[in-house]
Amino acid sequence: MSNVINTGARGAFFASGGRFAEAQNDPIMEKFNESISFDKRMWREDIIGSKAYAKGTCKVGILTEDEKDLILKGLDDVYEEWEAGTFKLMPGDEDIHTANERRLTELIGSVGKKLHTGRSRNDQVATDTRLYTIGQIKEIKTIIVDLLLAGCNLAQSELELLTAGYTHLQPAQPIRFSHWLCSHLWPIVRDAKRLENVLSSTNVCPLGSGALAGNAFGVDREFLAKELGFDGGCTENSLDAVCDRDFVVEFLMWHTMLLMHLSQLSEDLIIMNLLKGVEISDMYATGSSLMPQKKNPDALELLRGKAGIALGRQVGFVATLKGLPRAYNKDLQEDKVPLFDAIDIVKDCLAIATGVLATLKTNKDHLRSSLCPEMLATDLADYLVRKGVPFRETHHISGAAVRKSEELGISLDQLTIEQLKDIDDRFDSDVVEEVWNYEMSVERKSSLGGTSKEMVQNQIDELKKFCEKFA
Repeated sequence: MSNVINTGARGAFFASGGRFAEAQNDPIMEKFNESISFDKRMWREDIIGSKAYAKGTCKVGILTEDEKDLILKGLDDVYEEWEAGTFKLMPGDEDIHTANERRLTELIGSVGKKLHTGRSRNDQVATDTRLYTIGQIKEIKTIIVDLLLAGCNLAQSELELLTAGYTHLQPAQPIRFSHWLCSHLWPIVRDAKRLENVLSSTNVCPLGSGALAGNAFGVDREFLAKELGFDGGCTENSLDAVCDRDFVVEFLMWHTMLLMHLSQLSEDLIIMNLLKGVEISDMYATGSSLMPQKKNPDALELLRGKAGIALGRQVGFVATLKGLPRAYNKDLQEDKVPLFDAIDIVKDCLAIATGVLATLKTNKDHLRSSLCPEMLATDLADYLVRKGVPFRETHHISGAAVRKSEELGISLDQLTIEQLKDIDDRFDSDVVEEVWNYEMSVERKSSLGGTSKEMVQNQIDELKKFCEKFA
């Protein structure tokens, strides 16, 4: 009796040998077990991995040169079908591995059945997933650069614009709008650097590990790693290699932090939009089904909302992993949906955030109008520091001046010299020129990382340099 079963979730091609008496699974089990509906997106990586493996098994005599060439040609044909959109999935194509190998055997005959010698779907799927993730990370890197450059361009164009800086959502000190914007770009830079670390830990080859115990035919794994472009070489332990999904967890953790940072940027822009300080492009806003006047910053709200779902993906998958015994368990199939979703969402969110910044318009008058003299209370304290008064004392004096202005119902800068001298006789007539000037206040913050024009320009330049190196 043939070991090949033509129907059933175990696959027309693999069929798990002759182990199972029943030719078909319960149809619900077929649906429950399959992964082709989502892992088919790795068709390219699966074919690339198979081509490398065919070359590797030829090197140790499992395949002849002619058999290897026939398999490589067949895999190229399968590749072309996928690329042209003509590849047809069949009943029994449980996953992308069975689908590709089934089609290969249809095209070249029984030689195709030799391809899987010494290989397991366990090391195959680990290889495919790593290759796919590496490719996607490289794409994401370019989109991160686009976002950073869009932010740099906006910051450069608004370098002269002053606005209010806030703590606790309360007006605090005057800053440059560009300084505020750069404060959201630097977290993205940190995310970019962390992504490089994820790429490094992903870039290791598990192929040749077999099901768990290694390869029985002496396949040169270092050759496989080089052939597939794994810069980090080979995994060290075959058992660990087939069940290691740390790189998936790392990517999920990474995407959670990235989306958190995009959410924070979105929240700030939503508030600025509410206060009429900025205007979101119509391309990234929607109207109301009832109220014609509404222009809702939906793109920003969705960016903000995606961060919470990202956290759920990360926590859910870590919970799946935490109780797994060695080595491969079918639970690991649950890695792909959150990984693929995370990749798609990250790419979309970065693109949307880039578009928002590239089309954002500032309302300069409104942003400047958010400045108020009370923001210069620290400058008033610093004025006395420059006259030799200890800061703890000047802080108290400045606070008394603020209280005095509130009692009189006037702004802080309207206190007369006499009123200030009543608080402390070390105030002098030069307080007007030295303190009540927003531009001067901002320019005094001239240390590295400060909000003076030179320091903000320095930030923009450094961000651009980072983009050149990271791209």
